[in-house]
Amino acid sequence: MSYMPMKPFAFIAAFFLTVGAAALSSARLPLPQSVRGAGKIPVVVELFTSEGCSSCPAADEALRELAASQSLPGIEVVALGLHVDYWNRLGWKDSFSSSEFTERQRVYAQRFGEGSYTPQAVVNGRYELVGSRRQALREAVLQAAQAPRASVRLTQAAQGTLQVTVDDQPVGSQPAEVLLALTETELASQVGRGENRGRLLRHAAVVRVLRRLGTVAANGSFAATVPLQLDAQWKARNLRAVVVVQEQASRYIVGVATLPLGGVESPQ
Repeated sequence: MSYMPMKPFAFIAAFFLTVGAAALSSARLPLPQSVRGAGKIPVVVELFTSEGCSSCPAADEALRELAASQSLPGIEVVALGLHVDYWNRLGWKDSFSSSEFTERQRVYAQRFGEGSYTPQAVVNGRYELVGSRRQALREAVLQAAQAPRASVRLTQAAQGTLQVTVDDQPVGSQPAEVLLALTETELASQVGRGENRGRLLRHAAVVRVLRRLGTVAANGSFAATVPLQLDAQWKARNLRAVVVVQEQASRYIVGVATLPLGGVESPQ
């Protein structure tokens, strides 16, 4: 993994031991069951990555394969590839990077008491680990799926819009915001400089847009009709909308819904 900035070795070792213990404990948990038997439980894996980081391709591959195989029973792995921009000054500018994603990672760093590093996986806002650790990632997803969650519905509305509805917030939930991410899969880059010079990098689902839609009301509900703005260069068949309900203080993700956008047209 690659740190920005570097951490003392002893602190890193302690971090690995802590994450490893949490991951091992999750292996003893039973497999989650879908609410009322309807569909799989969605679990969000945010991967903070960069094309300039030599440790990141392995993490992209791990998440890409996990999302493609959907091999965890009863769970839908929702991949969000968030490309940070702090590697751009080191020889290669990642065209998918954004300062917004760097700031999102910084907020998580405060939450976890860690520095920002790549490749970092954050699972439902609850657990963080080195994204290339495949078994630990699977175990963190299994553990995250045990938590109570809100009911979130995401449907296509008329004239290139999405309808978002949230209700049934878990008992004891804290104030939460609703976010919309648009992701694109099957993206790749031929890197010409930097640590990955000469490599063709294939990415997990890349977040093209991340928008805040609003906050959940005190009664645990939220509803909005959201216009879509799709770039003509994006491949529609590879696009997906992801709605995330996230507690503002804890950063726990307490609700998720997804919708493929292959047949959705952007309003003119």
